[in-house]
Amino acid sequence: MAKGDILLRKAFGEMQKKSPDLQIVFGFLQQSANMGNAEALYAIGTWYLYGTFVKKNPFLAVEYFLSAIEGNYSSAYFDLAVCYETGNGARKNYKKAFECYLNAALTGDKQAIYEVGRCYYYGIGIPKNERVAEVWIRQAKEKGITD
Repeated sequence: MAKGDILLRKAFGEMQKKSPDLQIVFGFLQQSANMGNAEALYAIGTWYLYGTFVKKNPFLAVEYFLSAIEGNYSSAYFDLAVCYETGNGARKNYKKAFECYLNAALTGDKQAIYEVGRCYYYGIGIPKNERVAEVWIRQAKEKGITD
Protein backbone atom coordinates (compact mmCIF):
# COMPACT_ATOMS: atom_id res chain seq x y z
CA MET A 1 0.00 0.00 0.00
CA ALA A 2 1.42 3.40 -1.03
CA LYS A 3 1.69 6.30 1.36
CA GLY A 4 -1.57 8.18 1.60
CA ASP A 5 -3.73 5.41 0.13
CA ILE A 6 -6.11 5.36 3.12
CA LEU A 7 -6.72 9.10 2.77
CA LEU A 8 -7.13 8.71 -0.98
CA ARG A 9 -9.77 6.01 -0.44
CA LYS A 10 -11.56 8.30 2.02
CA ALA A 11 -11.61 11.02 -0.65
CA PHE A 12 -13.02 8.61 -3.23
CA GLY A 13 -15.56 7.35 -0.71
CA GLU A 14 -16.80 10.88 -0.11
CA MET A 15 -17.05 11.45 -3.89
CA GLN A 16 -19.37 8.43 -4.17
CA LYS A 17 -21.96 10.07 -1.93
CA LYS A 18 -25.08 11.56 -3.48
CA SER A 19 -23.98 15.05 -2.38
CA PRO A 20 -20.23 14.90 -1.75
CA ASP A 21 -18.62 17.61 0.33
CA LEU A 22 -15.83 18.77 -1.97
CA GLN A 23 -14.06 20.56 0.86
CA ILE A 24 -13.72 17.23 2.68
CA VAL A 25 -12.61 15.50 -0.52
CA PHE A 26 -10.03 18.19 -1.25
CA GLY A 27 -8.74 17.96 2.32
CA PHE A 28 -8.24 14.20 2.06
CA LEU A 29 -6.57 14.59 -1.33
CA GLN A 30 -4.28 17.32 -0.02
CA GLN A 31 -3.26 15.21 2.98
CA SER A 32 -2.58 12.24 0.73
CA ALA A 33 -0.64 14.42 -1.71
CA ASN A 34 1.43 15.80 1.15
CA MET A 35 2.49 12.21 1.84
CA GLY A 36 3.68 11.93 -1.78
CA ASN A 37 0.77 9.89 -3.13
CA ALA A 38 1.05 10.19 -6.93
CA GLU A 39 -2.65 9.54 -7.59
CA ALA A 40 -3.68 12.26 -5.14
CA LEU A 41 -1.16 14.67 -6.65
CA TYR A 42 -2.61 13.93 -10.08
CA ALA A 43 -6.20 14.35 -8.85
CA ILE A 44 -5.46 17.76 -7.35
CA GLY A 45 -3.70 18.71 -10.57
CA THR A 46 -6.83 17.94 -12.56
CA TRP A 47 -8.91 20.03 -10.15
CA TYR A 48 -6.64 23.00 -10.83
CA LEU A 49 -6.52 22.28 -14.56
CA TYR A 50 -10.33 22.34 -14.90
CA GLY A 51 -11.26 24.62 -11.99
CA THR A 52 -13.08 21.96 -9.96
CA PHE A 53 -13.78 23.37 -6.47
CA VAL A 54 -10.62 25.48 -6.72
CA LYS A 55 -9.83 28.46 -8.91
CA LYS A 56 -8.63 27.27 -12.30
CA ASN A 57 -4.84 27.46 -12.45
CA PRO A 58 -3.21 25.43 -15.24
CA PHE A 59 0.27 26.45 -14.09
CA LEU A 60 -0.34 24.98 -10.65
CA ALA A 61 -1.87 21.92 -12.32
CA VAL A 62 1.38 21.36 -14.21
CA GLU A 63 3.31 21.54 -10.93
CA TYR A 64 1.09 18.84 -9.46
CA PHE A 65 1.46 16.70 -12.60
CA LEU A 66 5.23 17.05 -12.40
CA SER A 67 5.11 15.80 -8.82
CA ALA A 68 2.79 12.94 -9.79
CA ILE A 69 5.11 11.69 -12.54
CA GLU A 70 7.81 11.23 -9.92
CA GLY A 71 5.55 8.39 -8.79
CA ASN A 72 5.34 7.17 -12.42
CA TYR A 73 1.60 7.92 -12.63
CA SER A 74 0.60 7.38 -16.27
CA SER A 75 -2.38 9.75 -16.36
CA ALA A 76 -0.18 12.55 -15.06
CA TYR A 77 2.30 11.90 -17.89
CA PHE A 78 -0.58 12.08 -20.37
CA ASP A 79 -2.11 15.30 -19.07
CA LEU A 80 1.33 16.87 -18.77
CA ALA A 81 1.98 15.94 -22.41
CA VAL A 82 -1.23 17.72 -23.42
CA CYS A 83 -0.17 20.78 -21.42
CA TYR A 84 3.21 20.85 -23.16
CA GLU A 85 1.67 20.31 -26.59
CA THR A 86 -1.02 22.98 -26.21
CA GLY A 87 0.85 25.44 -24.02
CA ASN A 88 -1.83 25.24 -21.32
CA GLY A 89 -0.02 25.84 -18.03
CA ALA A 90 3.42 25.37 -19.54
CA ARG A 91 5.44 26.79 -22.39
CA LYS A 92 4.80 24.80 -25.57
CA ASN A 93 7.45 22.15 -25.88
CA TYR A 94 6.78 19.42 -28.41
CA LYS A 95 9.82 17.39 -27.43
CA LYS A 96 8.67 17.24 -23.80
CA ALA A 97 5.12 16.52 -24.99
CA PHE A 98 6.36 13.53 -26.97
CA GLU A 99 8.47 12.27 -24.05
CA CYS A 100 5.47 12.48 -21.73
CA TYR A 101 3.18 10.72 -24.23
CA LEU A 102 5.80 7.99 -24.56
CA ASN A 103 6.11 7.60 -20.79
CA ALA A 104 2.33 7.52 -20.45
CA ALA A 105 2.13 4.80 -23.11
CA LEU A 106 4.88 2.76 -21.48
CA THR A 107 3.16 3.00 -18.10
CA GLY A 108 -0.19 1.80 -19.40
CA ASP A 109 -2.19 4.71 -20.82
CA LYS A 110 -3.95 3.37 -23.93
CA GLN A 111 -4.74 6.77 -25.48
CA ALA A 112 -1.08 7.70 -25.17
CA ILE A 113 -0.18 4.79 -27.47
CA TYR A 114 -2.16 6.50 -30.23
CA GLU A 115 -0.67 9.89 -29.38
CA VAL A 116 2.87 8.51 -29.73
CA GLY A 117 1.89 7.25 -33.18
CA ARG A 118 0.41 10.63 -34.06
CA CYS A 119 3.61 12.35 -32.95
CA TYR A 120 5.70 10.07 -35.14
CA TYR A 121 3.32 10.51 -38.08
CA TYR A 122 3.41 14.31 -37.98
CA GLY A 123 6.88 14.75 -36.53
CA ILE A 124 5.69 16.33 -33.27
CA GLY A 125 8.65 16.47 -30.91
CA ILE A 126 10.35 13.62 -32.74
CA PRO A 127 11.55 13.22 -36.35
CA LYS A 128 8.70 12.21 -38.64
CA ASN A 129 8.63 8.46 -39.23
CA GLU A 130 5.48 7.04 -40.80
CA ARG A 131 6.64 3.42 -40.46
CA VAL A 132 7.10 3.75 -36.69
CA ALA A 133 3.84 5.71 -36.53
CA GLU A 134 1.98 2.81 -38.15
CA VAL A 135 3.27 0.39 -35.49
CA TRP A 136 2.07 2.59 -32.63
CA ILE A 137 -1.27 3.39 -34.26
CA ARG A 138 -1.86 -0.30 -34.99
CA GLN A 139 -1.19 -1.09 -31.33
CA ALA A 140 -3.66 1.61 -30.30
CA LYS A 141 -6.32 0.23 -32.66
CA GLU A 142 -5.84 -3.24 -31.19
CA LYS A 143 -6.66 -1.68 -27.81
CA GLY A 144 -9.76 0.03 -29.20
CA ILE A 145 -8.28 3.53 -29.61
CA THR A 146 -8.79 5.11 -33.03
CA ASP A 147 -8.03 8.79 -32.35
